[in-house]
Amino acid sequence: MYDWLVVGAGFAGAVVAERLASQRQETVLVIDRRDHVAGNAFDHLDAAGILIHRYGPHIFHTNADQVVEYLSQFTAWRDYEHRVLAQVDGMQVPIPINLDTINRLYGLTLDSAGMEDFLAARREVPERIETSEDVVVAAVGRDLYEKFFQGYTRKQWGLDPSQLSKGVTARIPTRTNRDDRYFTDSFQKMPAEGYTRMFDRMLDQPGITLRLGVDWAKLRLEGGFRRVVFTGPVDEYFDFRFGKLPYRSLRFAHVTEDRVWAQPVAVVNYPQTEDYTRITEYKHLTGQTHAQTSLSYEYPTDSGDPYYPVPRPENEALYQRYKALASATADVWFCGRLATYRYFNMDQVTAQALATFARIDAALGPRSAAGVRQQEKHLPHGGDATAGAMRKTGNAAG
Repeated sequence: MYDWLVVGAGFAGAVVAERLASQRQETVLVIDRRDHVAGNAFDHLDAAGILIHRYGPHIFHTNADQVVEYLSQFTAWRDYEHRVLAQVDGMQVPIPINLDTINRLYGLTLDSAGMEDFLAARREVPERIETSEDVVVAAVGRDLYEKFFQGYTRKQWGLDPSQLSKGVTARIPTRTNRDDRYFTDSFQKMPAEGYTRMFDRMLDQPGITLRLGVDWAKLRLEGGFRRVVFTGPVDEYFDFRFGKLPYRSLRFAHVTEDRVWAQPVAVVNYPQTEDYTRITEYKHLTGQTHAQTSLSYEYPTDSGDPYYPVPRPENEALYQRYKALASATADVWFCGRLATYRYFNMDQVTAQALATFARIDAALGPRSAAGVRQQEKHLPHGGDATAGAMRKTGNAAG
């Protein structure tokens, strides 16, 4: 009998599991239906020996000191500032749109004040900003909207920006200077040995048992745990009682090329042409030195693993019905992007997981001495079982 079952070994599940084991000294069974930890942040060496992200580029950036302090227990960091180019009108220009973007696209020599005047003359501000199209057209005008956003959004979401909630593009900045960084957070770094190694250390705690390739639907019938932290799709937990929550998925084509570099930055977006949305070259992210280079081509799709909640009012209303069920479910905590039907950056889901643990800790109170002694009974001989050791047993029962 485990104190906890944690469903999912991505950021949400791993953080909560580590806190439960290290701070409350409780036994935790962590499961994941995939054959690896780290969720969508999973990275590994490909056949060429190049470190790639199986599920597309994951760039860590945050302004949250608490998140940095927590994750730094499990990884060192390497400096990296993300830069993205967009293939527009036959040239590659910075995105988010900045001063260089405008000058190169239109053959101008504007300064910052001139760019502001340029945009002001082109903005079309509707009476009410309700959709993603409204947000962008109000910020940069229709020509830039059509060049950079309309086609990309149609590929990414399978919908026109006029059909999507304004939040989809509300966070996309426009800069009147030459800052070409994709993010401006105070902390922008990459795990020095990769995300998977960071997760290995996070889950390498006495009291944590890890089972991979295990589906929640089967295990929930077997029992053997007192409480649950669920980080999978919330509609799946309730057997799709009200219907399925819509998601967009992604398909990746990974290739290795016999040259040192293929593109000048890690990511190039394709808003106007091609079926894929972007190409990622991973050595830019990792700093690895290699005579070859590996890239991934990213194709949005409606089928496959759930990646992005589709931001439309009717989908939010459906989620609220599931949220009400989740709130009324005893001894189950729902955490993470799938369980709360939100798209989170990695720092945001880490912060949510830490807050979830804090609520659990406050709700359950101090761990009793009797409970600690009971926890010790669950450990293998020597009392020092680790996630790394348990991983060697594959899917054996904990």
